[in-house]
Amino acid sequence: MTEPLAAGRPAGEVLAWSRGLVLPALRKAVEQLPPSMRTIAEYHHGWRDEYGNPVLENGGKAIRPALVLLAAEAVGGSAASAVPAAVAVELIHNFSLLHDDVMDRDTTRRHRATAWTVFGVNAAILAGDALQALAVDVLAASGHPRALEAIRTLGDATVELLDGQAFDLDFETRSDVVVSEVERMARGKTGALLGASTALGALFGDGTDEQIEAMRGYGAELGLAFQHVDDLLGIWGDPAVTGKAAHSDLMSRKKSLPVVHALTAGIPGSAELASLYSGTQEMNAETLARAASLVDLAGGRAWSQTQADELHTQALVHLGEASPTARAAVELGTLAQLVTHRDH
Repeated sequence: MTEPLAAGRPAGEVLAWSRGLVLPALRKAVEQLPPSMRTIAEYHHGWRDEYGNPVLENGGKAIRPALVLLAAEAVGGSAASAVPAAVAVELIHNFSLLHDDVMDRDTTRRHRATAWTVFGVNAAILAGDALQALAVDVLAASGHPRALEAIRTLGDATVELLDGQAFDLDFETRSDVVVSEVERMARGKTGALLGASTALGALFGDGTDEQIEAMRGYGAELGLAFQHVDDLLGIWGDPAVTGKAAHSDLMSRKKSLPVVHALTAGIPGSAELASLYSGTQEMNAETLARAASLVDLAGGRAWSQTQADELHTQALVHLGEASPTARAAVELGTLAQLVTHRDH
C-alpha cells in the first residue's frame, strides 16, 4: 500500500505564514538602526510613509524568507530555528533593491516612489549599506553553532549578486551582448541569493552537507527561472499589478533575457529591434509597443517562458535530491510554481 501524498498549503497561505514568523524579527532588527537610516529602511519596506507615519504594509511578496523557512522544514528542522536566516536574506535582498533603484534610476517600486526619489541618492545608498551590515549582525547574533558558515554563505552570495549587477550595468553600453552572458548575470544577480536562501534554511534546520547543497541547487535554478519571469513582466506585465510602468525594461533599453534572445535571433525583426535599442531618444508609447512586438516575434517571449519551465523542472530534481519531508516538499513545489507563473 502506497503512502498518501502530504497535503500542502496554497502559496498565499505559505507566504502569509512566513511573513507572520519573519516580520516581527525583521522589524526588530531594523529598529536597531540609527534614525537617519531606519527612517529610509522603514519607508522602503512599506511600513511607513516619508514622514514616518505608519501605513498599511506593502512589503512585496517575501518569497525568499518563505524559501528559507520551508528549506529548514524540508531537512527535518523547525521553521522557527531558521527565522534569523530568513531575516538576514530579506535584509540583503532589500539592500540590493535600494541600490538597484539608484543605479537603474527607477522611480517606482511596490506602487509608490522609490526611496532615492524621496530621501535622495546618498541617503538611499547609506540605508542600503546599513541593511547589508545588519544582515551579518543578525546571523552572528543567532547563536547557531554554524553561524560563521552562514555568514560566509550569505557573504559569498552577496558578492555574486554584486558581480551580476556589475555585468548588468556593463551591458547598458554594449551592443554585442549574447544570451550566455545574460544568463551568467542572472545566475549571479538573482540565482545566488535564492540559492543562499534555501542553503541557509537547510543549514539552520541542521541538514547534512549533502542536503544543504541539494537545497542550494533548488534555489539557484529557481532563481534563474525567477529572473526569466521578472524580465517577461518587465515588458508585458500589467502596471496595475507589477507597480512599474508599462514596458519599463524597454523604456530603459535593458538587455534582459528575452530581449537579448530576440536581438541575437538573426531575423529581420532582430535588426529593427537593435535599431530601436541603439537610439538615444526616449521611446514613446508607439515605439515601446513596437519593441515589445518585435521581442515577441523574434521568439524572446516564448523562449524565456520555456526556459523558466525547464529550470522549474530542474529545481524540483534538486529538491528531490535533498530527501525532503513530505509537506515541505509539496509547499516548495507550490512556491516553485508560483515563481514561474506569477503576474507580479
